[in-house]
Amino acid sequence: MKIVLLDAITLGDADLSIIGNEGEFITYEMTAPHEVTERIRDAEIVVTNKVYLGKEEMDAAENLKLIAVTATGYNNVDIKETNRRGIKVTNVRDYSTESVAQYTITCMMSLMMNLNRYDKAVKAGEWGRSNTFTLLKYPVMEMNGKALGIVGYGAIGKRVGEMAKALGMNLIVAKRPGAVYEDSERLEFQEVLKTADVLCIHCPLSEETRNLISHEELDMMKKNSIIVNPARGGIIDEKALAYALANEKIGGAALDVLETEPPKGGSPLFSLDNVLITPHIAWSTFESRTRLLEGVKKNIKDFKHGVLKGIGE
Repeated sequence: MKIVLLDAITLGDADLSIIGNEGEFITYEMTAPHEVTERIRDAEIVVTNKVYLGKEEMDAAENLKLIAVTATGYNNVDIKETNRRGIKVTNVRDYSTESVAQYTITCMMSLMMNLNRYDKAVKAGEWGRSNTFTLLKYPVMEMNGKALGIVGYGAIGKRVGEMAKALGMNLIVAKRPGAVYEDSERLEFQEVLKTADVLCIHCPLSEETRNLISHEELDMMKKNSIIVNPARGGIIDEKALAYALANEKIGGAALDVLETEPPKGGSPLFSLDNVLITPHIAWSTFESRTRLLEGVKKNIKDFKHGVLKGIGE
């Protein structure tokens, strides 16, 4: 069985033999759109993270039977087309819960202690020019007793909540506008915005959540509050966030995602010192990537044994 991995670079130093032992295994570091059809021509299984597979690509792959996505999201695959052709599609869920939760808590701690600003100040010589042993230029605050607002209370949101509670934070879970919930413990979205000292985003990007946080929402938040977003870039209006941060309407932000990735044209956020920006790495601990490959391996094995239920079936 021929297995082709189109974008191995997205898996970093993870052990690819985890899935490579399942058949004749061919890997490509990265695959440009014009290279896809040739590379998958004889493949029975295609493994991809972000490389797009649609009608044109599938037309060139007569033997294709399974597309194994090395992610939870699968918007890079035309599901209607795979269903029409009888090609199975699989993803892997919950592999990155610990990784993203750890990232979120780390960012909270860093921003609440203003570590990025103090690091920059020390390296610029400001501590060296101080007349006393310390440099109290930026505010710092404790996590204990602070209110953590969570938008998106799935596996990751719940794990972040567990970690935050262990650190003494008070948890408040938001109702997303337009969503219907059976439980009564969630608070109205606007109430959470007004109450939270820290707001964490853990919901998917959809038409309902696009620009969920913009000027109006940021104006509701406390002046010293912070936002952490390791979910999707389009959930926060970046121009509105840049304005709020530049004008100190909120205290800080940490973003692992941007509206455009990679940000070839830069961003107005890049010039600000009260925002942490990382290159979409919250999911990517070594352990997380290993769990991801183990999930892909299981999907391939289930496919071989005829027990796999694909997406959209």
